[in-house]
Amino acid sequence: MWKAWYRNAGSRLLTGVVLAAVGLNVAAADLKIQPREGWYVKGLVGFDDVRGKVDIPPVKDVMIIDSRPAARQFDPGHIPGAINIPDSQFDKLADKLPADKSSLLIFYCGGVDCMLSHNSAFKAEKLGYSKVSVYAEGMPDWKERGEMVSVSAAYLKKLMDDKAAYALIDARPRRVADKGMIPTAINIPDSEFDKHIDKLPADKATQLIYYCGGLDCVLSDKSAAKAKKLGYANVVTYPEGYPEWEKLAGATAAKAASSAAAAPADGAVLAYGKEKGTVTVESFEKVWKSAPQSLLLVDVRDLREFNAGTIKGAVNIPVDDLDAKLATLPTDKPVVFFCATGARSGEAYDTVKAARADVKAFFLDANIKFAPDGSYTMKQK
Repeated sequence: MWKAWYRNAGSRLLTGVVLAAVGLNVAAADLKIQPREGWYVKGLVGFDDVRGKVDIPPVKDVMIIDSRPAARQFDPGHIPGAINIPDSQFDKLADKLPADKSSLLIFYCGGVDCMLSHNSAFKAEKLGYSKVSVYAEGMPDWKERGEMVSVSAAYLKKLMDDKAAYALIDARPRRVADKGMIPTAINIPDSEFDKHIDKLPADKATQLIYYCGGLDCVLSDKSAAKAKKLGYANVVTYPEGYPEWEKLAGATAAKAASSAAAAPADGAVLAYGKEKGTVTVESFEKVWKSAPQSLLLVDVRDLREFNAGTIKGAVNIPVDDLDAKLATLPTDKPVVFFCATGARSGEAYDTVKAARADVKAFFLDANIKFAPDGSYTMKQK
């Protein structure tokens, strides 16, 4: 019945209208797959639509959901940023879904012969979610197109236990990685990738697994892309990175920063953090609120990230461009660098202190969430 119904152009038009209603721009090419009986036909999407919703940091108000079993399928390879809700455990794990039921949900599984994503999509619709879609071609199509694939912490743990052949690479700056890395990892900072190619395995079939400072950190994606260009055939990422691993391992959180002070203008005070070069979140926020003109606040993330949301009043100097702009930094006020996780801001601090000792440089070692209107939330590490 469904096959006959979908063969005519009118049905294709109807499907396009339904998909447009849930906020998806679906080209006709995305509907070439012949829907099958039992499919969630109201929200079929193709690769182009899914690719536009996959990013690190994750796209706001979008959740990508892998409906496959965890250990055998999700753990060893999934779409970056996807969460795992196996269809067989949907009811038990439904609390992983966003509280906002107008969020876009994109379900996928093992390709056109897999019904799990369709089954889960129907269940999500019954829960009241208004924007539900299914990437029917799923993981096989994603991999065939050469897109980045991610693995889970459980997969890493299994590789370690099995003493398998792999290379785990921490793409964070050295000063951050020195505080703690995932067991078996080597540190190749993304900014120094070209200098340390010799640390990569000679056998380009070896699996390379890149990680950095979590879902707000793009360094592992950057390094993974560079490794693929070098011809490594099995490159994946662990996007949740060290923060998740540390949490799962039960590691204690970083101790609160403390002690002395650096005083800019107007009597405002920046309190030094415990780590060299850092200032506490509490003191920074007091200074920025009372005397923002007394600091130069520099966002060292990429321009794309900066344009999506930053701290109002900050200027943008991507860390990769910092060497060329060292001469523009002032000496009459503190310069405070920040990013989303403290990794790139720490690297910026190191760069400046090595080249411009006359600059009063500091950085924020904090997890920061940014909003397009210039507001933010900041948590001391």
